[in-house]
Amino acid sequence: MDAESGKLTVFFEGPFWVGIFERISGGKLSVCKVTFGAEPRDREVWDFILEHYDELKFSPAIEVEVKQTADGPKRRQRNARRQLQTFGVGTRSQQALQMQREEMKTQRKQIGKERQESEKQRRFDLKQRKRNMKHRGH
Repeated sequence: MDAESGKLTVFFEGPFWVGIFERISGGKLSVCKVTFGAEPRDREVWDFILEHYDELKFSPAIEVEVKQTADGPKRRQRNARRQLQTFGVGTRSQQALQMQREEMKTQRKQIGKERQESEKQRRFDLKQRKRNMKHRGH
């Protein structure tokens, strides 16, 4: 049975508060970045997770090595303290976010190219129609 885990890191980046959702499923890491705006309260974050988690667009999954460690209460406390001191996202998460950006970029280019082609075709059809109307005869 594959273990699934998730993690949310909220930190201040520039003028906005940002949340990074990391999801590990079957040894693959997917990441999603959400901008909160003003500093979110715990309740607001919890409500966001409950209402909008299924709407999040995660990056393509990348392979990651999952380590199982003994998780006693003191170890969890040390890990929590360590995570509070070092904010931000890991390198694997950054790679996944970069892959997502590149994918979105290619989709935008493709949509723009299709829109440009359809506009070009529409102009051509209009020009042909005008031309045919002039040569209809009297």
